Amino acid sequence: MSPRVVLVGPMGAGKSTVAALLAEQWGVAARDTDADVEATEGRSVSDIFVDSGEEHFRALERAAVATALATHDGVLALGGGAVLDPATRELLAGHRVVFLRVGLADAVKRVGLGVGRPLLLGNVRSRVKALLDERTPIYESVATITVDTDGRTPEDVAAEIREALA
Repeated sequence: MSPRVVLVGPMGAGKSTVAALLAEQWGVAARDTDADVEATEGRSVSDIFVDSGEEHFRALERAAVATALATHDGVLALGGGAVLDPATRELLAGHRVVFLRVGLADAVKRVGLGVGRPLLLGNVRSRVKALLDERTPIYESVATITVDTDGRTPEDVAAEIREALA
């Protein structure tokens, strides 16, 4: 069993929204590893970061991604930082991975003031820029397809993914 497609990208790229659209259109389930971690822990990602630290969250995320890749046959959306883990990148090999690319301006608009996003504490724009600069090459390295999301509706992005995977 393997996901039909795995969506990766930074916060604000639209992974969860596009995953839900694709799943509905294909008649399969959508799954989000951040939601899996929250369900396992019984608390939000933000609370896990604050109370237990990023390292603890990343360990939970690594396990959630491995489980989802092995057991989910629908559309899978990974948390923005999941690809930072080398073991996760290895597990993604052989899967159809779509990188939802988003530019700085659109990302900042979409995440707002970073409420509930622990990595954005402080200057949101500079933090988002740093995350994009750090992570974009990693997203590109695991992706089989890259889709630009700037200025586009989630429906348009989902349609491009469907066409690319047809």
